[in-house]
Formats: sequence, structure tokens, C-alpha cells
Amino acid sequence: MELEIPLPDDWHLHLRDGAAMRAVLPYSAAQFGRAIVMPNLDPPVTTAARAGQYRDRIRGALPAGATLEPLMTLYLTERTRPADIEAARQAGVTAVKLYPAGATTHSDSGVASLHRLDPVLDAMQAAGLPLLVHGEVTDPDVDVFDREAVFIERHLSRIVERFPRLRVVLEHVTSREGVEFVKGAREGVAATITAHHLMINRNHLLAGGIRPHLYCAPIAKAEAHRAALVEAATSDSPRFFLGTDSAPHPRSAKESACGCAGVFTAHAAMPLYAQVFEQAGALDRLKGFASRHGPGFYGLPVNGARLKLVREPWRVPEWLPYGDGELVPFMAGSDLNWRVAVADES
Repeated sequence: MELEIPLPDDWHLHLRDGAAMRAVLPYSAAQFGRAIVMPNLDPPVTTAARAGQYRDRIRGALPAGATLEPLMTLYLTERTRPADIEAARQAGVTAVKLYPAGATTHSDSGVASLHRLDPVLDAMQAAGLPLLVHGEVTDPDVDVFDREAVFIERHLSRIVERFPRLRVVLEHVTSREGVEFVKGAREGVAATITAHHLMINRNHLLAGGIRPHLYCAPIAKAEAHRAALVEAATSDSPRFFLGTDSAPHPRSAKESACGCAGVFTAHAAMPLYAQVFEQAGALDRLKGFASRHGPGFYGLPVNGARLKLVREPWRVPEWLPYGDGELVPFMAGSDLNWRVAVADES
């Protein structure tokens, strides 16, 4: 069995930098036409100049013949000014990323007081730059499994209402509350969904022992929330589209006393999504979720090239090279039913 779709795009991707980037970049380049690249480097990508330099490094690291186009983002801080937004627009930056301070990897420079962002958000809606949101509060009194729902109630609802022309993406949505918010929101509000959140719930992470390579932020939630994500992804709604949030960390940083948040899925992104859609009886809707809805939201054309997937079992390696260390991929040592065949020009 074969499935051919327009070449997909990844609307949420972590590539890191240097040797780490060179190790993981080929996986995404083999499956996607474009990728929204996250700016949470150390130091973060806070200016248009840094975004341009990072884009050049990514392009310079692409394998020979690869055509992946990196779409750059700006890291939003409380020091960001409206003039920075205009500079980003002129430099071809695609979007601006909001990390609540302390929410995830390299988010220490993120935002602690969202109300201070109002002038910048107003500049963003005027410039047509979307806001990409890591939607979690970090208050110590809020349960980690409730952080997304509380963020929507306290902050995201206000932002969406206060700035009616601002396009907003709730990135890596993980909760039923998040899905329902996006479904009922005004035009210009969407969400990305990862493959791992479609496949695991919190039992996979915690039952029978802690599995650090499944730990991510936002954390996987109860089965009812996973089911809501599958329903949203396979609904063919243009408000939901593919964003892997593939986030590599060396084995040593995951298998530690304070393991890093992030799941690496780029090695098998499209086979993972195909498996989910097949199990849901919705393979015919994968092309919308993976290839059409994202470009529609960002006002870009659907890719002319095509990607072919073949239903053929293969085993995910136990580990992959990652600079001087090892990277444990999602589903390591397990069999997947689909593999990428070849991308052709149509």
C-alpha cells in the first residue's frame, strides 16, 4: 500500500545549532518542504539579525540536494519593542514565539508579565506576524497537568479578544480544553499537534516507571485528552495542522536527575502521523493536516513536490548519533508500519 501527498511542512521544529543541528537536520529535510524553526537557542534569537544569521547556518548545514526552507521566528521577551517587530517583518521573519518564563527548554528569557506585551502584540497584528504560543502557566500552585487549561483561561482568551487581527497559534496543543478553545475561537486562531501527543498519554510516561524520553513540555495528559487531539487532527478542520515539536536532547540530558523536556520525532515524523491517521480510519485526511492547512493559515502555497509513504514495517533504531553523544528517538526499538519512500517533483 502506498500513500502520496503534497510535500508536508513542519510548523514547529527545534533544530538546535552547530553539531547538534547537523545531526538532526537531515531527518526533517527528507520529509518536509518548509519548517518553522524555534528560536530558543542559548542565547535566544531575539533580533532580526540573529534570525538571519541562524537561517544562514541552517541553510549551510542542509545535505546536498535538500530543499527544506527554514522559516524563522523571533523570541519574544519583555524587552522586545514594536520597532523590533517591524525590523523582523522587513527581514522576512515568519512569526514571533511566546514562551512563558520557565515553561520549557531555554525559556528563562521568556515573559513573566504578559500584560507588558500589549504594545508589541498590537505591532504584530499591524505587521501581520503571527503569535506562536507555548500555552502554559508556570505558577507553582497550578498542577502541571492543568497548566495549558489555566493559561487559556487567564491569558490566551484575553489576547485573542484584545487583538482581533492577530493571528495566533496554540502550539503543541495537548488538552481537550485547548482543542475546544481553538474550535470555538474567532478566525485567525489555530493549533499545531505533535505526533507524540497523538500517540501517548500520561500512563505511557509514568505507569510502571518513569520514561524520561517521553517527557516533554507540555506534558502528555490523560487518555481523554489524547483522544480529543486525535479527533481534532483527523477532523479535516483547517484550524489544526502538523507541528512536530521534535526536540532533540542527548541521552545524558534526558537520563539524569532533572531530565530535559523534549521528544525527538523528526527521524520518523510522517510515518508516525500516518500510523495515527490509519488507526483512526482517516488516511484520506492526512494530506489536509500535513500539507494544506498550515500553508493556508500562513498564506503560503501548497508545496508542488510530493512525498510518498509506503506501508512497510521497519524498526526504529535504539539510538542515533548526536554530536559527540547519543540521541534516543521516539519509539526506539519499536516497529512502525509506514516509511518514507521518496519525494518527487510533480
